Amino acid sequence: MDIDSIIGETMSRSVNIPTKSAIYVWGYNHSGQTGRRGKEQQLRIPKQLSPELFGCPAGANARWLDIACGREHTAAVASDGSLFTWGANEFGQLGDGTEEGRKHPKKVKQLQTEFVKFVSCGAHCTAAIAEPRENDGTISTSRLWIWGQNQGSNIPRLFWGAFTPNTIIRQVSCGAAHTVALSEEGLLQAWGYNEYGQLGRGVTSEGLQGARVISTYAKFLDEAPELVKITQVSCGEYHTAAISEKGEVYTWGLGNMGQLGHSSLQSGDKELLPRRVVSLDGICIKDVACGGVHACALTSQGALYAWGGGQVGQLGLGPQTRIFSCDPSDSFFRNIPALVVPAGVQLIACGHSHTLICMKDGRIHGWGYNSYGQAANQNSIYAWYPSPVDCAKTSSWWWSFCCID
Repeated sequence: MDIDSIIGETMSRSVNIPTKSAIYVWGYNHSGQTGRRGKEQQLRIPKQLSPELFGCPAGANARWLDIACGREHTAAVASDGSLFTWGANEFGQLGDGTEEGRKHPKKVKQLQTEFVKFVSCGAHCTAAIAEPRENDGTISTSRLWIWGQNQGSNIPRLFWGAFTPNTIIRQVSCGAAHTVALSEEGLLQAWGYNEYGQLGRGVTSEGLQGARVISTYAKFLDEAPELVKITQVSCGEYHTAAISEKGEVYTWGLGNMGQLGHSSLQSGDKELLPRRVVSLDGICIKDVACGGVHACALTSQGALYAWGGGQVGQLGLGPQTRIFSCDPSDSFFRNIPALVVPAGVQLIACGHSHTLICMKDGRIHGWGYNSYGQAANQNSIYAWYPSPVDCAKTSSWWWSFCCID
């Protein structure tokens, strides 16, 4: 099976995949989510994970296809389509059928018949997109598998939800208690909890909600909502953001810290339907990432915008200043996007309270909450501005990365 043809257009964040790559880890390590067996609670300097940890002989799985971090667990996809997980497992998020944590990577055996192409980790759940290794052409080339908290299983289970069987799944993103999947046709379906409107249904709901396709998007507040074709999606803790085929950003869910990017909200501290971020009009967005209470958007020209809560520096705009647009009682959040880095950004990833970017030269910069070294290699608890992450210049080796507190 050819690796390049398998990946195809499934990877939502398209970049040139290198011929060789490696996994580096750093930050909080209470549950062994960095893959290191030691007792250290934090890792401030990035360390490479040895191939031997994955049971790979020298030269095998020399390129990694994807990696994702949950609250205290990690998942990585090897070049042969195998999925490895490690870290906390109290909700079965490692997919091994148990609730026992593990400080070393282990292959998810239940997916050995699948070639995994993409993985996403929520707070306590995991989702993966994979193709059957044996396919006579009658099975979808990109199927969704889910497990962990609120997913109905502690081992991977095939999930179609509101989509018809054999729908090609392009991307999936997991939040704290909700999940959103994107089809090849540009449709979103969402399921999980909806107490803040994060499922985009126009109402709030109590209890676990089944999957439903999001069918209305508010492009203009004075016009009826309409259907929009989506190309990329990202879930925050209790909010969601998506990019349309025209490069427009839509957000919905909890917005009490400005994380939706709207100057005002239509339903108290929430937005119940996907609503276009009008302050980004005329700017073509190619990627969006959501943190706990903040969000970032990357333009096609490599500029980075951020908005939402900035109490611990996760916006990268510095400590308390007068430039924030917000409630006068709290000047640590911004409810409209602000330019953080004017050019040169290639990739973005948001943790709960910190942000990482990869520049075109391969160097990684981080900012935000830094108590465990997750944002940058500094001694300070907060990194208020983008700072280089030491030992993280990896040139063309880096093509995908993730973070979460």
